[in-house]
This record gives sequence, C-alpha cells and structure tokens, in this order.
Amino acid sequence: MSYAVILALALCGDLLAQPGVLTPKLLIQYTREWKGERFADGRPKVSGSILERMKNVTLEEAWALLKNQGYVHQYEDGWLAIHPEKVIVGRALTAQWLPGRPDLHRAIVDQGKLDQRIGDQNAWPVDMLQPGDVYVCDHFGLKENGPSIGDNVGNAIYARSGLGIVYDGAVRDINGLKDLENFASLVRSYDPSHHWSKFAPGERLNSTMVGINTPIRIGKATVMPGDVVLGRNGGVLFIPPQFAQAVVEYSEITQLRDKFGHQRLREKKYTAGQIDAEWTEPIETDFTNWLRENVDKLPVARPQVLEIIEKRTRR
Repeated sequence: MSYAVILALALCGDLLAQPGVLTPKLLIQYTREWKGERFADGRPKVSGSILERMKNVTLEEAWALLKNQGYVHQYEDGWLAIHPEKVIVGRALTAQWLPGRPDLHRAIVDQGKLDQRIGDQNAWPVDMLQPGDVYVCDHFGLKENGPSIGDNVGNAIYARSGLGIVYDGAVRDINGLKDLENFASLVRSYDPSHHWSKFAPGERLNSTMVGINTPIRIGKATVMPGDVVLGRNGGVLFIPPQFAQAVVEYSEITQLRDKFGHQRLREKKYTAGQIDAEWTEPIETDFTNWLRENVDKLPVARPQVLEIIEKRTRR
C-alpha cells in the first residue's frame, strides 16, 4: 500500500483505539525517514529481496554501518537461542508489557472488546503479524509466571509470519517450539509456568500488555516497528529500514573485497600492508577484473556482482 493511501486513511481518523497502539498516521510520523512501501498499519515494508540478501550480512558489517550513521543503541545479546544455527531476518512488529496494574489492565481489556480483539492480550499482536515479520516483544525479562508464548501461541506466530521471535522474557513448551523448523528465535529464558493475563479479585496479575507497534526497548537496544531484525551468532541488531539497502550493499562489497584480498595474500601477489591500507589504483583495477573473471563463483549473487562491476567501471 502506498504512502499516500495510508496517510489519507490515517487522516480520516484513528483506525485503532487500543491504548498503546500507534495509528498509521503516528507510525508514518515516527518513521518519516523511510520513503518506501508500507503495510496498512503504517509500518515500513522493506522489500523481500533486501531481506533475502540480509541473511548473508554479519553482525559486524551491519553494526559498522549503523555506528557510522550515529545509531549506537541497536544491538543486544545474552540470549537463549532456539535453532541457533539459523539466521533470523524479518520486519519487526513490536509489543510491550508492564508489570500488572489492575485499573490499567481492566481499561485495556475493555478497549480490546470494543476493538473486537480475540482472546487474551498475548494473542492480540500475533493476529496482526504478516509474512516475513518477526515478533519483537519486551516482557521486561519476566521469568516465573511470565511466559506468554508457548507452543500454541508459537504455532500461531509461525503460521502467520513463517518466522520466530525476539522475546525479552521466558517461553514455555520449548520442546514444541523447537519442533517448528524455521522458528529461529532469541528468548531470555525458559520456564514451565505461564503468565496470568486475566484478573479477578484475589488473583495475581503478573503483567499487562500496554503497547503494540510502538517504540520499545530490548535490553540496550531501541526498536521501532518495521525495523529489520538481524539475529545470528547469539546476538541481534535492529536495523532502521532506511538503512537496510545500504547495509546489504556494504556487506556485499566488504565480503568481496575480503575474499579477493585473502586470495591475493595467499598467492603472495600483495603484502599484508598493501591489502590492509587504502588500495592503490592498480589493486582496484585488479579487483574489478577479478570480479569479472569470478562472477559466478562468489558469495554474492550474480546480479549484485554485475551491479558492483558496472558502478566501478563508471568511476
């Protein structure tokens, strides 16, 4: 859906009345540096082709580019990984919990009924997921009586998004979650208990969901709806969508230059000092020719290699 259509709809009135849910109008306002396509809820929609290329990006490569742009609070680690051998890449749909407070909880539950939301609060953001989304949730690290995701909710997430979660809290039914082949996820911990989202006098209210599609904090990182999630090697980076293409292009040229440099060092054609320093024009020319000769043998897809060659030829 185009920016203009979403903005026109948003200006007609708030489409979601749920407290803590950003309307499309506000999401556009707070992610205004993104100029591309958006979901109907206003979230930036980075293209599937960029997400596919992002799977080959290392955390170091993405971190370096973001740091140079002044984005120094986008990384978090210290996770329990489900399918740690897999890479997590997708668009963030965010949610936030707070320690339970009865008056606030009752107000949100009542509004949820008016908005015709189905089930408990932990199901509400799940129903909003789109293919290629990663559910990113701040449950303030809650462990005992905290898990709001088990194998049932996990299967619902998987059915809607095809991906997993980055969840700052505990999950339950972890064996069932591991049965989902592509449910690559980063969570804080495991606990066999479950959260209490319903409240009645005499019962303990553990947590209340106060935000969906809002800016959230995951450890030391700030996450916006529509950020590109890159999780691998036990860490995760949240990449602002306006930098997603630049990140993959930086990663691809970095990987190619590294492969060329390593090969030439093994061949003893150049010294370490020559490769580590700014390359001279003869080395740059050698690199361009090497790209042409090896276009179908490189760790970067042929269309991207050809694009790099074309750009270098025009210099």
